[in-house]
Amino acid sequence: MALAAVDAIRQLQDRSSAKRRSAAKRLRKLGDPNAGPALLEALKNEVRDSRTWETQYQMTMALGTCGSPSDLPYLRDLVLRRETLHAVHTAGGDAIVRLSYMEHCHAETIRWCLSTGNETLVGGALQAVAMLRLAPDQETVTGVLDFIEARSPQDGIYFWPAVAAAGWTGRRVHHFLTSCISSPRPDVAEAATNSLAGNYGAYRPL
Repeated sequence: MALAAVDAIRQLQDRSSAKRRSAAKRLRKLGDPNAGPALLEALKNEVRDSRTWETQYQMTMALGTCGSPSDLPYLRDLVLRRETLHAVHTAGGDAIVRLSYMEHCHAETIRWCLSTGNETLVGGALQAVAMLRLAPDQETVTGVLDFIEARSPQDGIYFWPAVAAAGWTGRRVHHFLTSCISSPRPDVAEAATNSLAGNYGAYRPL
């Protein structure tokens, strides 16, 4: 039987990392805002142990669906720390965009992620852009494409913008997607093909 939100919140304090991770995944699915404060506190404790990267990832992703914009200062600080794990950078980028979207300041947030130069963080942010089907302003789209196209076509960072671009417009976007169709990465080529057809596909973050 699937955990109820109240039980999942309680399980965030379990001694077992696997159970804490399972609780976070359940709360992420439920998207219950009542779980936000408990997730934030659990994440603050979890990031002290570098061995539990999977649990940290799921807690951060859950905070993106259950938290509030008031959690943004902590998340921004977390992803800027040198010791923060790559998995948390990915989840942090996703969560930061999702929570910024609540206040309609996601375009500014996407540009902030780009300004860090952190590819893992940007990848997570673009994951959220794709899943939320956001169509940022032209300045932000240009910034995203400048950032992505400066990387090798072999880079996996091309995947989520290729998905997200299904909802973007403009000649440069079309050129980007067309070039992605011949990508050496089959996942990127498939995503670009779907986007050019106006289809987001059935993509889901882990």
